[in-house]
Amino acid sequence: MTSLSVSIETIFEPARLAVAEGRIPGATLGLVTAKGERSVLTAGLAQREPESTPLHRTHWFDLASLTKVIFTTDNLIRLVEQGRVTLDDPLSLHIPDLRQYETGAAERRLTIRQCLSHQTHLPAVEPLYTLGQDPETLRAYILQRNWKSGPPVYSDINFILLGILIERVTGTPLSAVDLSPGLTFRPDPASSVATEFCAWRGRMIRGEVHDENAFALGGAAGHAGLFGTVDGVLDYAASLIGGQRFSALSMADLTTRSAGTRTLGWEIAHPGWHGGEGSSARTIGHLGFTGTGLWIDMDRRVAWTLLTNRVHPSRHSESGIMALRRETGTRLAAAFKQD
Repeated sequence: MTSLSVSIETIFEPARLAVAEGRIPGATLGLVTAKGERSVLTAGLAQREPESTPLHRTHWFDLASLTKVIFTTDNLIRLVEQGRVTLDDPLSLHIPDLRQYETGAAERRLTIRQCLSHQTHLPAVEPLYTLGQDPETLRAYILQRNWKSGPPVYSDINFILLGILIERVTGTPLSAVDLSPGLTFRPDPASSVATEFCAWRGRMIRGEVHDENAFALGGAAGHAGLFGTVDGVLDYAASLIGGQRFSALSMADLTTRSAGTRTLGWEIAHPGWHGGEGSSARTIGHLGFTGTGLWIDMDRRVAWTLLTNRVHPSRHSESGIMALRRETGTRLAAAFKQD
């Protein structure tokens, strides 16, 4: 495998160009190998409006749906390894009041494994924040709602339920779970990257979760709410490729297709995917709506994260983020060719 003597500048060129052309305000690219080699580059702004703030390596990014893998999937695998849950446990085993007025409800039969791999009847997303309830009442509503049935889709609702399950099993609110340095649910706004002007909240979002449902649930939820610095994200990735985080059996679950292109929590490399061309067959990755992404090539033992604030100041513009992610991953795979 090629080391980080390869030019990260070449891999970063597409992101630097996107910043220069004004398609995204700022971008940070980080690479790490199992040997502990690391390289980071940044370009552009942490905030463009209402005033400009240069982007630095230490800024906190709203990781959005990277919460699903770095936090929720991670904590569930730890609970499995501790013997406190199994992947095939129905959610109702740990959340007995789930659809408690209808014991035959489909939600009561859903398993942890099905939710992690997005193989349920639950919808992709619902505007739960528009109900105007306090976080605990909103959680209760989510548990009792008769969800409309549909084909399996990538679903925030799956992971909202998994977040509630983690709280029930551990007896700890998600916001109080211990996190590694460089990861938090409560960043310093002054050191955070701005996301979007939120019409609902009436302000530019900086240092609070962008996702409306996560905000309504108190800021920390199973599907969104986690913030990270580039080094915090790379530390997490390094623990996976270095083999220190989980058992070999758990790592096999993370890198084995469970349905379609999904593993437990993650997506695995396939033609045309967001990680670009040339990744090894055991490359897993995940995206965040705010413009974040993390990819881990287990065979080449290299990981990369591309963190952007592509929704700033508004999500309603074409940033070219998907093409940017693919080009970055393709350049990295070309640089890190297997021997």
